[in-house]
Amino acid sequence: MLSSWNDTLHFCRGFGVYCSRRHVNQVIRLNLFSYGLVGSLSPTSGTSPFLERQSCKITASVGKHPLRSIVYSTCRVLFLSNDSFQGTVPTNLTHCSELRELNLVDKKFEDKILEELGSLSKLRTLGLANNNLTGRIPASLGNLSSLTLLLVGDNNLEGSIPEELGRTTIERIQLGINRLTSTIPSSMYNLSNMRDIKLGANQLEGSLSLDIGVAFPHHSQLVLAENRFTGPVPSSLSNASMLEGTFLPKNSFTGLVPPNLGRLQNLRAINMALNQLGFVGGDDLSFINSLVNCTQLQRMAFSHNFLKGPLVSTIANFTAQLSWIDVEINQIHGTIPSGIENLINLKYLRLGYESPHR
Repeated sequence: MLSSWNDTLHFCRGFGVYCSRRHVNQVIRLNLFSYGLVGSLSPTSGTSPFLERQSCKITASVGKHPLRSIVYSTCRVLFLSNDSFQGTVPTNLTHCSELRELNLVDKKFEDKILEELGSLSKLRTLGLANNNLTGRIPASLGNLSSLTLLLVGDNNLEGSIPEELGRTTIERIQLGINRLTSTIPSSMYNLSNMRDIKLGANQLEGSLSLDIGVAFPHHSQLVLAENRFTGPVPSSLSNASMLEGTFLPKNSFTGLVPPNLGRLQNLRAINMALNQLGFVGGDDLSFINSLVNCTQLQRMAFSHNFLKGPLVSTIANFTAQLSWIDVEINQIHGTIPSGIENLINLKYLRLGYESPHR
Protein backbone atom coordinates (compact mmCIF):
# COMPACT_ATOMS: atom_id res chain seq x y z
CA MET A 1 0.00 0.00 0.00
CA LEU A 2 2.71 2.49 1.03
CA SER A 3 4.52 1.97 -2.28
CA SER A 4 1.62 3.76 -3.97
CA TRP A 5 2.19 6.83 -1.76
CA ASN A 6 5.08 8.42 -3.64
CA ASP A 7 6.02 11.52 -5.62
CA THR A 8 5.19 9.97 -9.00
CA LEU A 9 1.52 9.34 -8.16
CA HIS A 10 -0.86 11.96 -6.85
CA PHE A 11 -1.68 11.08 -3.22
CA CYS A 12 -5.41 11.15 -3.98
CA ARG A 13 -4.83 8.13 -6.23
CA GLY A 14 -3.01 6.11 -3.58
CA PHE A 15 -4.54 2.94 -2.17
CA GLY A 16 -6.88 3.61 0.73
CA VAL A 17 -6.97 7.39 0.15
CA TYR A 18 -10.23 9.18 -0.62
CA CYS A 19 -10.25 12.86 -1.57
CA SER A 20 -13.07 15.38 -1.59
CA ARG A 21 -14.77 16.31 -4.84
CA ARG A 22 -15.63 19.70 -3.43
CA HIS A 23 -12.26 20.59 -1.90
CA VAL A 24 -9.27 20.13 -4.19
CA ASN A 25 -6.49 17.89 -2.83
CA GLN A 26 -8.20 17.42 0.51
CA VAL A 27 -8.18 13.92 2.00
CA ILE A 28 -11.53 13.10 3.64
CA ARG A 29 -11.12 9.38 4.34
CA LEU A 30 -8.38 6.84 4.99
CA ASN A 31 -9.22 3.16 4.72
CA LEU A 32 -6.33 1.20 6.23
CA PHE A 33 -8.07 -2.15 6.64
CA SER A 34 -6.06 -5.31 5.96
CA TYR A 35 -2.81 -3.64 4.94
CA GLY A 36 -0.68 -5.28 7.63
CA LEU A 37 0.38 -2.02 9.26
CA VAL A 38 2.52 -2.32 12.37
CA GLY A 39 3.37 -0.21 15.39
CA SER A 40 1.47 2.62 16.99
CA LEU A 41 -0.75 5.31 15.52
CA SER A 42 0.68 8.76 14.91
CA PRO A 43 -0.70 11.42 17.25
CA THR A 44 -1.08 13.80 14.28
CA SER A 45 -2.81 11.50 11.82
CA GLY A 46 -6.25 12.76 12.71
CA THR A 47 -5.64 16.50 12.55
CA SER A 48 -6.87 17.17 9.02
CA PRO A 49 -9.93 19.46 9.24
CA PHE A 50 -11.40 17.69 6.21
CA LEU A 51 -11.01 14.15 7.50
CA GLU A 52 -14.61 13.06 7.98
CA ARG A 53 -13.96 9.42 8.89
CA GLN A 54 -10.88 7.44 9.78
CA SER A 55 -11.29 3.71 9.73
CA CYS A 56 -8.02 2.19 10.93
CA LYS A 57 -7.17 -1.45 11.38
CA ILE A 58 -3.73 -1.78 12.92
CA THR A 59 -2.02 -5.18 12.92
CA ALA A 60 1.15 -5.63 14.98
CA SER A 61 3.20 -8.39 13.38
CA VAL A 62 5.78 -8.94 16.13
CA GLY A 63 5.93 -8.35 19.86
CA LYS A 64 3.31 -6.83 22.11
CA HIS A 65 2.58 -3.17 21.49
CA PRO A 66 0.91 -0.89 24.02
CA LEU A 67 -1.69 1.48 22.66
CA ARG A 68 -0.38 4.98 23.26
CA SER A 69 -0.16 8.52 21.87
CA ILE A 70 -3.52 8.41 20.15
CA VAL A 71 -5.22 11.77 19.74
CA TYR A 72 -7.65 11.96 16.80
CA SER A 73 -9.72 15.06 17.20
CA THR A 74 -11.73 14.23 14.08
CA CYS A 75 -11.57 10.44 14.14
CA ARG A 76 -15.00 8.80 14.01
CA VAL A 77 -14.04 5.12 13.95
CA LEU A 78 -11.19 3.37 15.76
CA PHE A 79 -10.78 -0.37 15.24
CA LEU A 80 -7.73 -2.38 16.27
CA SER A 81 -7.22 -5.94 15.02
CA ASN A 82 -5.92 -9.14 16.64
CA ASP A 83 -4.41 -9.48 20.12
CA SER A 84 -1.10 -7.71 19.73
CA PHE A 85 -2.11 -4.63 21.70
CA GLN A 86 -2.07 -4.69 25.46
CA GLY A 87 -1.71 -2.52 28.54
CA THR A 88 -4.33 0.05 29.48
CA VAL A 89 -6.73 1.96 27.27
CA PRO A 90 -5.19 5.48 27.10
CA THR A 91 -7.12 8.33 28.67
CA ASN A 92 -6.35 10.64 25.74
CA LEU A 93 -8.92 8.72 23.70
CA THR A 94 -11.36 11.12 25.31
CA HIS A 95 -9.91 13.86 23.09
CA CYS A 96 -11.63 12.15 20.16
CA SER A 97 -14.77 14.22 20.51
CA GLU A 98 -16.12 13.08 17.13
CA LEU A 99 -15.69 9.37 17.87
CA ARG A 100 -18.74 7.28 16.91
CA GLU A 101 -17.29 3.76 17.09
CA LEU A 102 -14.62 2.46 19.45
CA ASN A 103 -13.81 -1.20 18.82
CA LEU A 104 -11.13 -2.68 21.08
CA VAL A 105 -12.64 -6.18 21.18
CA ASP A 106 -10.46 -9.28 21.64
CA LYS A 107 -7.27 -7.66 22.90
CA LYS A 108 -5.17 -7.89 26.09
CA PHE A 109 -6.23 -4.63 27.68
CA GLU A 110 -6.17 -4.56 31.46
CA ASP A 111 -7.17 -2.32 34.35
CA LYS A 112 -10.58 -0.63 34.51
CA ILE A 113 -13.00 0.77 31.94
CA LEU A 114 -12.23 4.47 31.76
CA GLU A 115 -14.73 6.75 33.48
CA GLU A 116 -13.68 9.36 30.91
CA LEU A 117 -15.30 7.39 28.07
CA GLY A 118 -18.57 8.86 29.31
CA SER A 119 -17.50 12.21 27.83
CA LEU A 120 -17.58 10.91 24.23
CA SER A 121 -21.05 12.29 23.65
CA LYS A 122 -21.32 11.09 20.03
CA LEU A 123 -20.27 7.50 20.71
CA ARG A 124 -22.70 4.91 19.32
CA THR A 125 -20.64 1.71 19.58
CA LEU A 126 -18.39 0.72 22.47
CA GLY A 127 -16.65 -2.63 22.06
CA LEU A 128 -14.40 -3.78 24.91
CA ALA A 129 -15.34 -7.45 25.02
CA ASN A 130 -12.86 -10.30 25.49
CA ASN A 131 -10.13 -8.40 27.32
CA ASN A 132 -8.81 -8.56 30.88
CA LEU A 133 -10.69 -5.55 32.21
CA THR A 134 -11.53 -5.41 35.91
CA GLY A 135 -13.54 -3.22 38.25
CA ARG A 136 -17.06 -1.93 37.70
CA ILE A 137 -18.95 -0.75 34.64
CA PRO A 138 -18.69 3.05 34.97
CA ALA A 139 -21.92 4.88 35.70
CA SER A 140 -20.58 7.62 33.41
CA LEU A 141 -21.47 5.47 30.38
CA GLY A 142 -25.02 6.57 31.09
CA ASN A 143 -24.02 9.97 29.68
CA LEU A 144 -23.65 8.43 26.22
CA SER A 145 -27.10 9.36 24.99
CA SER A 146 -26.36 8.10 21.45
CA LEU A 147 -25.01 4.70 22.53
CA THR A 148 -26.76 1.81 20.75
CA LEU A 149 -24.24 -1.04 21.09
CA LEU A 150 -22.40 -1.96 24.30
CA LEU A 151 -20.07 -4.97 24.24
CA VAL A 152 -18.10 -5.54 27.45
CA GLY A 153 -18.59 -9.28 27.89
CA ASP A 154 -15.87 -11.83 28.61
CA ASN A 155 -13.85 -9.74 31.05
CA ASN A 156 -13.47 -9.76 34.84
CA LEU A 157 -15.96 -7.02 35.64
CA GLU A 158 -17.67 -6.90 39.04
CA GLY A 159 -20.44 -5.03 40.78
CA SER A 160 -23.91 -4.20 39.57
CA ILE A 161 -25.17 -3.04 36.18
CA PRO A 162 -25.37 0.77 36.45
CA GLU A 163 -28.87 2.20 36.70
CA GLU A 164 -27.60 5.08 34.55
CA LEU A 165 -27.49 2.86 31.42
CA GLY A 166 -31.23 3.37 31.21
CA ARG A 167 -30.54 6.93 30.02
CA THR A 168 -28.90 5.69 26.81
CA THR A 169 -30.49 4.38 23.60
CA ILE A 170 -28.90 0.93 23.78
CA GLU A 171 -30.31 -1.62 21.33
CA ARG A 172 -27.78 -4.40 21.87
CA ILE A 173 -26.08 -5.12 25.18
CA GLN A 174 -23.57 -7.88 25.85
CA LEU A 175 -22.30 -8.15 29.44
CA GLY A 176 -21.95 -11.93 29.62
CA ILE A 177 -19.06 -13.91 31.15
CA ASN A 178 -18.17 -11.52 33.95
CA ARG A 179 -18.84 -11.49 37.69
CA LEU A 180 -21.70 -9.00 37.75
CA THR A 181 -24.05 -9.15 40.72
CA SER A 182 -27.35 -7.73 41.95
CA THR A 183 -30.44 -7.42 39.75
CA ILE A 184 -31.25 -6.06 36.31
CA PRO A 185 -31.78 -2.34 37.03
CA SER A 186 -35.34 -1.17 36.59
CA SER A 187 -34.17 1.65 34.29
CA MET A 188 -33.11 -0.88 31.65
CA TYR A 189 -36.74 -1.81 31.09
CA ASN A 190 -37.18 1.71 29.68
CA LEU A 191 -34.97 0.85 26.69
CA SER A 192 -37.86 0.04 24.38
CA ASN A 193 -35.62 -0.34 21.30
CA MET A 194 -33.60 -3.14 22.88
CA ARG A 195 -33.00 -6.01 20.44
CA ASP A 196 -30.31 -8.23 21.98
CA ILE A 197 -29.92 -8.81 25.71
CA LYS A 198 -26.97 -11.04 26.60
CA LEU A 199 -26.20 -11.20 30.32
CA GLY A 200 -25.29 -14.88 30.65
CA ALA A 201 -22.63 -16.37 32.94
CA ASN A 202 -22.71 -13.80 35.73
CA GLN A 203 -24.09 -13.80 39.26
CA LEU A 204 -27.22 -11.77 38.63
CA GLU A 205 -30.24 -12.49 40.78
CA GLY A 206 -33.81 -11.50 41.49
CA SER A 207 -36.94 -11.87 39.39
CA LEU A 208 -37.49 -10.66 35.86
CA SER A 209 -40.02 -7.91 35.33
CA LEU A 210 -43.40 -9.46 34.60
CA ASP A 211 -43.70 -6.95 31.76
CA ILE A 212 -40.37 -7.74 30.10
CA GLY A 213 -42.04 -8.70 26.82
CA VAL A 214 -43.93 -5.40 26.79
CA ALA A 215 -40.85 -3.39 27.74
CA PHE A 216 -38.75 -4.99 24.97
CA PRO A 217 -41.22 -5.62 22.13
CA HIS A 218 -38.50 -5.70 19.46
CA HIS A 219 -35.85 -7.87 21.08
CA SER A 220 -34.76 -10.98 19.21
CA GLN A 221 -32.27 -12.58 21.64
CA LEU A 222 -32.69 -13.02 25.38
CA VAL A 223 -29.66 -14.72 26.97
CA LEU A 224 -29.74 -14.96 30.78
CA ALA A 225 -28.16 -18.40 31.19
CA GLU A 226 -26.01 -19.34 34.19
CA ASN A 227 -27.13 -16.74 36.69
CA ARG A 228 -29.17 -16.83 39.89
CA PHE A 229 -32.53 -15.59 38.68
CA THR A 230 -35.62 -16.72 40.55
CA GLY A 231 -39.37 -16.37 40.22
CA PRO A 232 -41.60 -17.15 37.25
CA VAL A 233 -40.76 -16.98 33.57
CA PRO A 234 -42.91 -13.97 32.54
CA SER A 235 -45.79 -14.83 30.23
CA SER A 236 -45.38 -11.37 28.67
CA LEU A 237 -42.50 -12.81 26.62
CA SER A 238 -45.18 -13.76 24.12
CA ASN A 239 -45.55 -10.04 23.31
CA ALA A 240 -42.01 -9.89 21.92
CA SER A 241 -43.04 -10.89 18.42
CA MET A 242 -39.49 -10.61 17.02
CA LEU A 243 -38.02 -13.03 19.57
CA GLU A 244 -35.85 -15.71 17.93
CA GLY A 245 -33.93 -17.13 20.86
CA THR A 246 -34.71 -17.47 24.57
CA PHE A 247 -31.91 -18.93 26.66
CA LEU A 248 -32.60 -19.19 30.40
CA PRO A 249 -30.86 -22.41 31.55
CA LYS A 250 -28.97 -22.86 34.83
CA ASN A 251 -31.03 -20.48 36.95
CA SER A 252 -33.69 -21.07 39.61
CA PHE A 253 -36.86 -20.12 37.75
CA THR A 254 -40.02 -21.66 39.20
CA GLY A 255 -43.65 -22.14 38.24
CA LEU A 256 -45.08 -23.14 34.89
CA VAL A 257 -43.63 -22.62 31.44
CA PRO A 258 -45.81 -19.83 29.96
CA PRO A 259 -48.70 -21.41 28.01
CA ASN A 260 -48.85 -18.69 25.34
CA LEU A 261 -45.41 -18.93 23.72
CA GLY A 262 -46.99 -20.13 20.48
CA ARG A 263 -47.49 -16.47 19.58
CA LEU A 264 -43.73 -16.21 18.91
CA GLN A 265 -43.76 -16.94 15.20
CA ASN A 266 -40.06 -16.14 14.79
CA LEU A 267 -38.87 -18.36 17.64
CA ARG A 268 -36.07 -20.72 16.59
CA ALA A 269 -34.60 -21.87 19.89
CA ILE A 270 -35.81 -22.02 23.48
CA ASN A 271 -33.80 -23.36 26.40
CA MET A 272 -35.09 -23.40 29.98
CA ALA A 273 -33.18 -26.46 31.17
CA LEU A 274 -31.70 -26.79 34.66
CA ASN A 275 -34.24 -24.71 36.53
CA GLN A 276 -36.97 -25.57 39.00
CA LEU A 277 -39.94 -25.35 36.65
CA GLY A 278 -43.01 -27.38 37.48
CA PHE A 279 -46.23 -27.23 39.47
CA VAL A 280 -48.07 -29.41 41.92
CA GLY A 281 -50.99 -29.92 39.51
CA GLY A 282 -49.12 -32.28 37.23
CA ASP A 283 -50.04 -31.17 33.68
CA ASP A 284 -46.84 -29.20 33.27
CA LEU A 285 -46.14 -30.12 29.64
CA SER A 286 -49.34 -28.61 28.29
CA PHE A 287 -47.33 -25.57 27.13
CA ILE A 288 -46.29 -27.72 24.16
CA ASN A 289 -49.85 -27.40 22.82
CA SER A 290 -49.11 -23.75 22.16
CA LEU A 291 -45.43 -24.10 21.27
CA VAL A 292 -46.26 -26.22 18.20
CA ASN A 293 -47.53 -23.02 16.60
CA CYS A 294 -43.94 -21.76 16.43
CA THR A 295 -43.35 -22.94 12.89
CA GLN A 296 -39.69 -21.81 12.82
CA LEU A 297 -38.72 -23.67 16.00
CA GLN A 298 -35.59 -25.80 15.63
CA ARG A 299 -34.51 -26.53 19.21
CA MET A 300 -36.33 -26.87 22.53
CA ALA A 301 -34.75 -27.87 25.86
CA PHE A 302 -36.59 -28.18 29.19
CA SER A 303 -34.53 -30.93 30.80
CA HIS A 304 -33.55 -31.10 34.49
CA ASN A 305 -36.66 -29.46 35.89
CA PHE A 306 -39.64 -30.69 37.94
CA LEU A 307 -42.11 -30.94 35.06
CA LYS A 308 -44.78 -33.57 35.70
CA GLY A 309 -47.42 -35.25 33.60
CA PRO A 310 -47.78 -37.05 30.29
CA LEU A 311 -45.99 -36.09 27.11
CA VAL A 312 -48.79 -34.41 25.17
CA SER A 313 -49.73 -35.89 21.79
CA THR A 314 -49.33 -32.53 20.04
CA ILE A 315 -45.56 -32.90 20.27
CA ALA A 316 -45.87 -34.83 17.00
CA ASN A 317 -47.38 -31.75 15.32
CA PHE A 318 -44.21 -29.67 15.17
CA THR A 319 -42.99 -28.76 11.72
CA ALA A 320 -40.09 -30.47 10.02
CA GLN A 321 -37.86 -27.60 11.19
CA LEU A 322 -37.54 -29.16 14.63
CA SER A 323 -34.26 -31.04 15.13
CA TRP A 324 -33.77 -31.06 18.91
CA ILE A 325 -36.08 -32.06 21.77
CA ASP A 326 -34.67 -32.43 25.28
CA VAL A 327 -37.10 -32.91 28.17
CA GLU A 328 -35.19 -35.58 30.10
CA ILE A 329 -34.71 -35.63 33.88
CA ASN A 330 -38.26 -34.57 34.68
CA GLN A 331 -41.24 -36.54 35.97
CA ILE A 332 -42.88 -37.45 32.67
CA HIS A 333 -45.02 -40.56 32.38
CA GLY A 334 -47.15 -42.33 29.79
CA THR A 335 -46.27 -43.38 26.26
CA ILE A 336 -44.39 -41.71 23.45
CA PRO A 337 -47.07 -40.15 21.21
CA SER A 338 -47.57 -41.71 17.80
CA GLY A 339 -46.60 -39.56 14.85
CA ILE A 340 -43.38 -38.31 16.40
CA GLU A 341 -41.58 -40.36 13.75
CA ASN A 342 -42.87 -37.84 11.18
CA LEU A 343 -40.47 -35.20 12.49
CA ILE A 344 -38.08 -36.08 9.70
CA ASN A 345 -35.29 -33.69 10.74
CA LEU A 346 -35.31 -34.68 14.38
CA LYS A 347 -31.74 -35.65 15.31
CA TYR A 348 -31.78 -35.35 19.10
CA LEU A 349 -34.57 -36.75 21.28
CA ARG A 350 -34.10 -37.13 25.03
CA LEU A 351 -37.04 -38.25 27.15
CA GLY A 352 -35.22 -40.19 29.88
CA TYR A 353 -36.55 -40.17 33.43
CA GLU A 354 -34.65 -39.60 36.61
CA SER A 355 -35.55 -37.84 39.85
CA PRO A 356 -34.42 -34.23 39.48
CA HIS A 357 -31.57 -33.20 41.72
CA ARG A 358 -28.94 -30.51 41.96
